[in-house]
Amino acid sequence: MVDKSQVIGLCRSLLRAGRQYPDYNIREYAKRRTLDGFRMNKNLTDHSKVEEAYAEGKKQLEIVERVVKVYSAYPPKTKNIMELKLQ
Repeated sequence: MVDKSQVIGLCRSLLRAGRQYPDYNIREYAKRRTLDGFRMNKNLTDHSKVEEAYAEGKKQLEIVERVVKVYSAYPPKTKNIMELKLQ
């Protein structure tokens, strides 16, 4: 059974992993997608549906971590205008 602290930990892990993308647009997309997904499922009460949503979140975390490694190995050659303003 998944408890509240595990769900909050998964959300934080997804947000942390998303912050590692070198591209501003993808970072913001990952943040928005994570928060929207957790808001959409915050009212789940059925334990099987909570387990399914948690398992899907774990899969997404693995995907994000893999893609971040690829993006880090092959960073974009030019900076985004938003990244230039942030520096």
